[in-house]
Amino acid sequence: MAFTVLAPLSIILLLPYLTSSLSSCGESCNTLNDCSGNLICINGKCNDDPDLGTHTCSNPSPSPGSGGKCKPAGTLHCRSKTYTTYKCSPKVTSSTPAKLTNNDFSEGGDGGDPSKCDEKFHSNSERVVALSTGWYAGGSRCGKMVRITAKNGKTTTAKVVDECDSMHGCDKEHAGLPPCHNNIVDASDAVWKALGLNKDLGVVDVTWTMAQVSSV
Repeated sequence: MAFTVLAPLSIILLLPYLTSSLSSCGESCNTLNDCSGNLICINGKCNDDPDLGTHTCSNPSPSPGSGGKCKPAGTLHCRSKTYTTYKCSPKVTSSTPAKLTNNDFSEGGDGGDPSKCDEKFHSNSERVVALSTGWYAGGSRCGKMVRITAKNGKTTTAKVVDECDSMHGCDKEHAGLPPCHNNIVDASDAVWKALGLNKDLGVVDVTWTMAQVSSV
């Protein structure tokens, strides 16, 4: 009887200490549950949740959805050209402007290495995308669905499986390609087909947002 009475009481007494142990902005974390309030664990640090669009944390490199202005992080010199690099991307809204590009996510395709989210290659028949570094948000959008809308009015959903690196490029890891701009949705053939677009166009203006579905 003593055990059944005291155990719940011990838990109640410990609750304030358990609550206060949650990490705040910029503090270390391991799982999504380690951060207080509406914060999320990104790259081992508690930060604003890009899906909720919070701006609780004061960060010199604002996370997507934080409402801060996205400024260049630096430059990268590659084959006699200079590219601007970005850690951030424009704020994610219900209709976020982006540039749609095409990528072959299959083995031996344009991307080189397997997709960053799941370390796998993906068929051109799958509706999958890579997002610019800021929108990729340290992998917090991995496996989540985005909704993409073309100017022709067609809409489709796709799963986030990779990062379109806005900080690095021109090396073997990035198949020799330069860094992405900070507003890229790099999509498979299946996404272009679903939107009724010709992938030979190279770059097309679209809008995107997070979708409320869990799989393709």
